[in-house]
Amino acid sequence: MIKRIFLLLFFVLVISQFLRPDKNQGSYDSIATFEAAAEAPVEVKTILQSNCYDCHSNTTRYPWFMEVSPITHWMSYQIDEGKEHFNVSEWDSYTDKQKDHKLEEFIEMIEKKEMPLKPYTWIHGELSGQDAETLVNWAKVVRSGIGKTEETPQTKEGDSLPIKESDTTAIEEVTAEE
Repeated sequence: MIKRIFLLLFFVLVISQFLRPDKNQGSYDSIATFEAAAEAPVEVKTILQSNCYDCHSNTTRYPWFMEVSPITHWMSYQIDEGKEHFNVSEWDSYTDKQKDHKLEEFIEMIEKKEMPLKPYTWIHGELSGQDAETLVNWAKVVRSGIGKTEETPQTKEGDSLPIKESDTTAIEEVTAEE
């Protein structure tokens, strides 16, 4: 009976080697967009790259053991969960309110030492106290600047009313459709 159970488990493991989840292999451009929008200094970029982007972006660096099932499925699940909570590759799609909330959670999770997750730190190492402080301080600065920039109205010579960029875009779209 035990022999049959082990044989069944063996076949399940062999079959699972061929049934792999999709890899998270997006372009670094979306991360660069986030870094530019959030004005991340080099030190912050380095910390984010080594501790955050693997699970919180569309670009993941996969270790060799990621090729072994069931680790593949577990790690894929962890990445999907991380991206669901905060995905820097989707930063442009967030509203100012969402960006503020994501950064608020980011700060909270780092201060409580809940991020990065323990299984991630087993391989990649812990986030040092100084790195955590650097990230928290940077995120607070970014949060304070969210929604503070206003559009500067543009005026045409001889025009009495200011024209916003969004107004001309709408007019150009209507003209293009005709």
